[in-house]
Amino acid sequence: MKSAEIREAFLRFFEEQGHTRVASSSLIPGNDPTLLFTNAGMNQFKDCFLGQEKRAYTRAVSSQKCVRAGGKHNDLENVGYTARHHTFFEMLGNFSFGDYFKRDAITYAWNFLTSEKWLNLPKEKLWVTVYASDDEAYDIWTKDIGVPAERMVRIGDNKGAPYASDNFWTMGDTGPCGPCTEIFYDHGADIWGGPPGSPEEDGDRYIEIWNNVFMQFNRTADGVLHPLPAPSVDTGMGLERISAVLQHVHSNYEIDLFQSLLSASAKAIGCTNDAQASLKVVADHIRSCGFLIADGVLPSNEGRGYVLRRIIRRACRHGNKLGAKGSFFYQIVAALVAEMGEAFPELKSQQAHIERVLKAEEEQFAKTLEQGLKILEQDLAELKGDVVPGDVVFKLYDTYGFPMDLTGDIARERSLTIDEEGFEREMEAQRVRARSASSFGMDYNSLVKVDVATEFTGYTAHSGSAKIVALYKDGQSVDVLSEGEEGVVVLNQTPFYAESGGQIGDCGFLQAGAARFDVRDTTKTGGAFLHHGVLDSGSLIVGAPVETHVDAEVRHATSLNHSATHLLHAALRQVLGEHVQQKGSLVDSQRLRFDFSHFEAIKPEQLKALEDIVNAEIRKNSEVETEETDIETAKQKGAMALFGEKYGDNVRVLSMGDFSVELCGGIHANRTGDIGLLKIISEGGVASGVRRIEAVTGAAALAYLNAAEEQLKEAANLVKGSRDNLIDKLSAVLERNRLLEKQLEQLQAKAASAAGDDLSASALDVKGVKVLAVRLDGQDGKALLALVDQLKNKLGRAVILLGSVHEEKVVLVAGVTKDLTGQLKAGDLMKQAAAAVGGKGGGRPDMAQGGGTDAGALDAALALTVPFVEQGL
Repeated sequence: MKSAEIREAFLRFFEEQGHTRVASSSLIPGNDPTLLFTNAGMNQFKDCFLGQEKRAYTRAVSSQKCVRAGGKHNDLENVGYTARHHTFFEMLGNFSFGDYFKRDAITYAWNFLTSEKWLNLPKEKLWVTVYASDDEAYDIWTKDIGVPAERMVRIGDNKGAPYASDNFWTMGDTGPCGPCTEIFYDHGADIWGGPPGSPEEDGDRYIEIWNNVFMQFNRTADGVLHPLPAPSVDTGMGLERISAVLQHVHSNYEIDLFQSLLSASAKAIGCTNDAQASLKVVADHIRSCGFLIADGVLPSNEGRGYVLRRIIRRACRHGNKLGAKGSFFYQIVAALVAEMGEAFPELKSQQAHIERVLKAEEEQFAKTLEQGLKILEQDLAELKGDVVPGDVVFKLYDTYGFPMDLTGDIARERSLTIDEEGFEREMEAQRVRARSASSFGMDYNSLVKVDVATEFTGYTAHSGSAKIVALYKDGQSVDVLSEGEEGVVVLNQTPFYAESGGQIGDCGFLQAGAARFDVRDTTKTGGAFLHHGVLDSGSLIVGAPVETHVDAEVRHATSLNHSATHLLHAALRQVLGEHVQQKGSLVDSQRLRFDFSHFEAIKPEQLKALEDIVNAEIRKNSEVETEETDIETAKQKGAMALFGEKYGDNVRVLSMGDFSVELCGGIHANRTGDIGLLKIISEGGVASGVRRIEAVTGAAALAYLNAAEEQLKEAANLVKGSRDNLIDKLSAVLERNRLLEKQLEQLQAKAASAAGDDLSASALDVKGVKVLAVRLDGQDGKALLALVDQLKNKLGRAVILLGSVHEEKVVLVAGVTKDLTGQLKAGDLMKQAAAAVGGKGGGRPDMAQGGGTDAGALDAALALTVPFVEQGL
């Protein structure tokens, strides 16, 4: 069976068992701060397992795209060197949310694997593991399924702690957890390796193909396991692994899916397809890179973008090892789309964008790769021992953009290792970038848990009546909130919008008789709306009725900005291209902020075009319409999903005429004309390949234009002109300033020349070398450079360091006559002097510049010159 056929068979089998087929979620986890990337099929169902989300179904099946290349789950260094490690893989999974449990999960897995209608694997080839104390699962396997005891393995706590076992699964240090049972396939005695749990288990003979996780406990911070009220099932089977079994090969890279990618990689590189490790790296990495870019990740120096950059550069380096000339990696995207585009249509729609991103990153890396490799070769040639020092690894990272694992790859090929600890010490502040995944974590039991759901009435109302269903203080459930206390109020229904989709939560107040609760923000957990604020007077009691009042003025201004964001998004795609994807937004009552993918600054004429298009749509005064529908119907209507949002099975489609159609649950204007006017106030870059636009609408836009008009009038008055001739007046002022600056430079040069005559007489003689270190406050770098050149001519064999405090900054210039540069280098002197004043510097052996911020240390910096010369001669 081909990989695509196996994928479809799995999904169809579980559909026949009453499971709902659910599409793969994005590789960027929706609203999940605990993950760098989606790395398992259960990620998109996490809230269901935690009891924070209820869906229309209790059984689900999916084929989830996953990436493990950063943070805790990182297979990057093994990719290409083993048979089964990948940065990208597909996880086939079936899930039960408080529905069936161990017996059904085990039966389903066995039937799919062994029945003639489905995969028809020989039963005698399958081994099974269970957690050591899970007698229930053991009995199901041996008594109901009939697996003989000699092919059953109990795995205990084999990782040094209670419940730390290959057969005990945890979501994190706290939260849902439970025993596992895994199914292994025996490739036969001709392959080295032993069964699971044996000393030879790392061999390739026995390969895990299925994992059933039985979530039946919640682990709290004290390590205690508490039974879950509704035990659930999470299973996973790697598509690549099961494909290798069914296609009778021992390496995932031999399956049909990879064969086409390996051929395309070899063609793009211009090498033979001989299953080289480097070729496997390239074929693997095109999958993770293609899917990550399709899901909105762009190369950068931090977070997810940094991981993507590491993978791209690793692929490029391995391609270069195989003889690639010029950019090649982007050329493989077409083969990836041909192989996987049917199952994942986002690859098809984003193909041109993926190719453009990869090509740009390849070209950028090529500029530094050759020089960096030369530096590394020099360092390795001088290396004593078999460990590459941490400072060398850091220099390559900091100067040439070499990720640590890339240097590690090169070192491993020479039978060397790298000093990772030394590298980490050198990283200092930059360590946060390289280790950004370490910030992804939380205690699940610290979350506010609310079992009830709040009915949202805010689409049509600003106020109403409700009942208090829960109160929280300091994260703990309480029965009463008293005057002056901060807390959270949960209602059975509310008109307050909870922060989502970039729109801030509503503010306002709750009234219960004499009690008034000032709502400062509204958020959401699961189906419950959390009203955060302070009780100004009286007390609130669970079960009491309240009147709800949203601040209508703030809500209205926010809704106008939110609607304008949708119009701006559509206009950006029209002006800049379909590659534009939302990367984030913030909408409040003051302004809107919109982040999007684009590779260069927007030109002034493009900004004007954006404003013109949006304002034209505003003047059309189209009705803003909403429709509730299922996700597939919404996609067929062409609705765009917003970056970072998590959508359920039923979604809200928001349309503005025929111009904009998006999925959005936010609050909006009734008609586009309500927005009044949009004015862009700034545009700039916020990360590699990500731009940001800020804009104002309505009354705020009018106020912005009025303020600009006032500034224009003031500027005209300053140059004794009017609005009509302001440009001419300013041009005349600037031209006069240029003439005056030129005259000033000429006077400074004359003054410096005169000073040079006087200064040369004060030079010291150090071992036959004239040494001059002088402070000349008020002089800029250009004047000091000219003076150093003049002094070198006058003094002959000399070392000179001039310093100045100019415009509150220290300026330094060093010079060494050419006859001395073999022993004394101006750049070395400058590094010492600049460091002394809290700055940096460098340059050629005969001339160097630098500076700093500590003016009080300038004299001490100049005093370093004589010792520098004495030590160097």
